[in-house]
Amino acid sequence: MLISIITPTYNREKFLPAAIDSVLNQTYKNFELIIVDDGSTDNTPALMVTYLEKDSRIKYLQQTNQGQSVARNYALSIANGDFICFLDSDNYWPEDKLEKSIRAFESHPEVDIVYGDCITIDEQGNELHRNNMRRYSGNIAALLLKDNFVSMNTTMTRRKCFDEMGGMSGKRRVADDYDLWLKFSARFQFLYIPEFLAYYRVMENQISTNKKLRFDTNEKIILDFLEAYPDRLSSKQKKEGLCAFYCRKARHYAGVNKSEAYGALLSALKINPFSKDLWRTAARVILS
Repeated sequence: MLISIITPTYNREKFLPAAIDSVLNQTYKNFELIIVDDGSTDNTPALMVTYLEKDSRIKYLQQTNQGQSVARNYALSIANGDFICFLDSDNYWPEDKLEKSIRAFESHPEVDIVYGDCITIDEQGNELHRNNMRRYSGNIAALLLKDNFVSMNTTMTRRKCFDEMGGMSGKRRVADDYDLWLKFSARFQFLYIPEFLAYYRVMENQISTNKKLRFDTNEKIILDFLEAYPDRLSSKQKKEGLCAFYCRKARHYAGVNKSEAYGALLSALKINPFSKDLWRTAARVILS
């Protein structure tokens, strides 16, 4: 079975070799690596010449700077694999990532998306921790409303998911992965395997470190999902999911911005006033 690996990149010549090498060193060899250069102004094109000469499984595409969503969709449009994986250009994989994922599909033919845990590293590649949030399997839509626990760089997805429901929406500047997994959760089965399947690099200039932008975008994504798939979840599941999201937002802002925290609490109160989590969160915010 052929696996298509999609790597968008923009001015990441310093980290891109580690990502590419981690793919070339995989114990599972039947793959294609599609790298989409989103208008890099560094030496990425020159760097890629060496890799293109080295391995015919690598495809290198270039586009004007349009963002990760467009780059990923471009790669999806030419991907030939039975399965799709995403690897950001500043991250990398352990050598058995693909093999473990394929084995999981073989053991669980009913599932459509397999994913796992990641090891967090700093800009220099030093391990920071192996702490991961709680993750879930099966029909995860209701749980995904509360938070995005699907780590994109660890995923492997059946091609049919993209054929049936499309790729990245491109509607938001960030969190296109959350948008994708919520959409897929409306129809497909997920399987979490307790394995470390990616090294995730944390850097100061990452958009994902902007918490306010993240919360604002995630809220819009959640509301879009509920509008697009109104019958996917019960009224109770919607209330619990939205309330949990606003409580999480309130807890984040408790010691940072009381106005934002109280605004999130008010949103949760309107949705599910009898939630125990709401009142525990309210006490935490007030006492912080």
